[in-house]
Order: sequence, then structure tokens, then C-alpha cells
Amino acid sequence: MTEAVEKLVKKSEDPSRWYLQLVRMAKLADYGPVRGTFAIRPYGFEIWERVQRDLDERFKATGHKNAYFPLLIPESYLKKEAEHVAGFDPELAWVTIGGREELEERLAIRPTSESIICDFYKNWIQSYRDLPILINQWCNVLRWEKVTRPFLRTAEFLWQEGHTVHATAEEAREETLRMLGVYRDCFYEAMAIPVLTGAKSTSERFAGAVETYTCEGLMGDGRALQAATSHDLGQNFARAFDITFLDENQQRVYPYQTSWGFSTRTIGGLILVHGDDRGLRLPPRIAPTQAVIVPIWRGKNKGEVRREAEALHAELKDSGIRMEVDLDEEHSPGWKFNEHELRGVPVRVELGPRDIEEGQAVLVRRDTGEKEFVGRKELPDRLEKLMVEIQENMLRQATEFREANTRRAESYEEFEEIIWPALAERSESVAVIASWFRDSGLIQLGKRLPLAHCVKSRVGSGEPWFFCDFSTKRRTIGGFVAN
Repeated sequence: MTEAVEKLVKKSEDPSRWYLQLVRMAKLADYGPVRGTFAIRPYGFEIWERVQRDLDERFKATGHKNAYFPLLIPESYLKKEAEHVAGFDPELAWVTIGGREELEERLAIRPTSESIICDFYKNWIQSYRDLPILINQWCNVLRWEKVTRPFLRTAEFLWQEGHTVHATAEEAREETLRMLGVYRDCFYEAMAIPVLTGAKSTSERFAGAVETYTCEGLMGDGRALQAATSHDLGQNFARAFDITFLDENQQRVYPYQTSWGFSTRTIGGLILVHGDDRGLRLPPRIAPTQAVIVPIWRGKNKGEVRREAEALHAELKDSGIRMEVDLDEEHSPGWKFNEHELRGVPVRVELGPRDIEEGQAVLVRRDTGEKEFVGRKELPDRLEKLMVEIQENMLRQATEFREANTRRAESYEEFEEIIWPALAERSESVAVIASWFRDSGLIQLGKRLPLAHCVKSRVGSGEPWFFCDFSTKRRTIGGFVAN
């Protein structure tokens, strides 16, 4: 693996190439035969499983239950909600032949499931007593993307999509914001990613929604990432699919719906937020392997060191730490150090003859590179505490990066003075807070700057703000702009 690390370009010099190299070198994913598809390799899938498990527990704690809905959606279902169709039509993939027969109606491969789920809701909901319905689905979807990057934007990807139905608009809005908060907590607590939550601008809303809320993060390469979204659908889909129920006054009315989603894109976010020139850095809470034991032996002491490494592995596994012991005899300890650094293992445990003699081990942190000598008896407790320290430190580092790349502008002229040089000179990522900004300013910005997407108001704060993503052929500038 030493050779692989030497070939990995520096993140600071070429973040795009670094990212693509690292995805393959760390054995996270590999390209599929169809454009935009890829295979998630076991190590990458373990990361996804740990994130998935964390999020699934949070969903169930808020009363949601998992279900599964059909992959194929009749074209007539999509056409019932015209705005929804218009939003997804360029990305749809169609099935037109079944076996050897041409189908009477085209079937879309699921880009999202609102339309097919509404067909079931129509039969499931008759009375206010049937509400609320709180459902989540873990599945794959297909969107025919023109430009793809592993994890970040792919034609096929894994995700969850929540779908709920409520009797009132107030309940639907509360649900939309509640699930946005669930996402935010997962990002902060499990993934150590400091996202900002807010409402999307009108042009960026989910097709068919009355309001779309988002979790936005500033990546280590200076780009903004839409990491998760939560949509207040109002009565739009209910009206389109004629979903009604008898309320407490025995009046037939339309219910209110929500939907919310989180995908394997977040694995890309993990890489970009925490990775460095040596490879991955994984927060302990979602790392498949939290610590790896690397025995250091030479010739005659090989057997003794190997036995002690295996014994230490058994001891630490019983403590609840997710452990590995690297007993590979073909490669040197230095080679192994580089390999596990590339994989982002939070802690390396070095064990050599002298350590055995002195009843200790050497702990090396992936987040800081710091070393410490710890007695064998103290290892379980120290490792447990170290996982907490590393998790907190990685969140602190990511937050400090965001804050260090934030500027304040007191006028539009000052705003331009900050943004234009950054765009022209390929400087570090730039975020701007501007208390004077208004909705009308978006039109002005859109004419003068290549505005990719915008968040118009912050959730859970007394001060609204704008989050803008300015794109050029050279780079993307992330901005936080308050109104």
C-alpha cells in the first residue's frame, strides 16, 4: 500500500482527481459497465450500513416504520402530477418491453416513489383515524444523470425515502422540520459533518412540493453539498391522486403529505469533509474498523509477537471496540501503517517486542497523528475514551474549516469584492454572510454570477440566511448569505 499512497495526488493540489483516486484505492467503489452505475465494495458498504443503522434507529424512535414499494411506476401515475413529471422527466429511464412483448404502457424505473405510494394511500386512508401514516423505505433509485461521480452523483444509488400523511397542514410542516432535524443530528453526531439547515429557493424546490428544506455542508474542496432534503408536499399529490378522508366533522377532505430523503451521496461527503493527503479519515462512530493492531516483529520473535497480538485482539474485541489484527506476513509494518491510514481507521495499535516486555502498546491517532504509550490493562478504557475524543475533534476540525472560510459583507459592493477575486483567482473556498440580502437579490446574482443553487432561510435560527453555490469551470465557491 505504500506504493498506492505515494501515487495518491494531494487533496490540496487536485481535489477532484484525489477524490476519484481515493474511492478506488481505498476499495470503496468501482465503476459499473453502464454509465453512471458503480459497485459499492464491502468496505464502502460497511460504512453505508453503519450510517444506515444509525439513521434507521432515529426514524423508528420517531414512530416511523419501514416498508417497501414497487420499483416500476406506470407512466399514467407520473402524469397525474404534472409538476412532478416535469421535474423528473429528463432523468427518467423507461421499460418498454417485457419478455419479448412490447408493453401497452411505459413503465418508469423508480426515480422517487411519491406517485406509486399515493396509489396505495388512496386505498389505505378512509378516515382521520387512519392518520398519521409514518412510513420509510430503504431502496435503490435510478436517475439518468448526464455527469456522474462515484457516490456524489450517480445514475443508480441507494437511499431512504420517508413518506408520511397527516390530517392538517400544521402536522405536515412539523413532520417536515422534525425529519430535517433527525438528518441534522445524524450528520453532527454520527458523521461529524457540521451541516446547515434551511429552506430552498423556489427554483430549487422538489417537484410538487410547497416547501423544500435541506441540509447543506461545505466540503473540504470548497464545494457545497446538498446532503439531505425534507419536503412539505402540502395537498398537491393528494389532489392529483384524489386521496381523501373523512375528518372529525364527517367532511371529506384532502390530507397533507411529506417526503424526505438521504442517500449514498453522504459517503462522498464523508470523504470530502474529512479526507486528507494520506487518504480517508473516518469518524469512529461509523468506521467499520475503529482500531487495528499492527504487530511489529523480526525473525526469531515473530511467533511471540504474533501470539501476543492475537491475544490483545481478543481482549479488546470483548471490550466492544470494533477491532482488526493485521497478521499479513508479506508486507512490512510501514506498508501496513500506510494501508490503514488510507482506509481511514481511527486508531492504530502498534505492538512490538519491547512493548510486550514493558506491558504496553502504542496508540496512533489517524485524525492528528499523535502517539501515546498505554499499559495493557488501561487499553480498553483508553481506547473507548479515545473514540469519543476523535469523534469530537473531527467535528471541531470540520466546523473550524467552515468558519475559517466564512466572510461578512455589509453591502453588495463588498460582497462582490469578496466573491469575484475568489472566482477569478481560484482561491480557497469562500462563504459570505450578508445581513442586507433579500430575495430580490437572487435575480441580480443570477444574472451576474453562475448561481447553481440557493437556500433562502435558516431553520431554527432567529436570523434568516442564504446559502449559495457559485460554480465556474474552475471551481465552486460556497457561500452563506443572510437576508
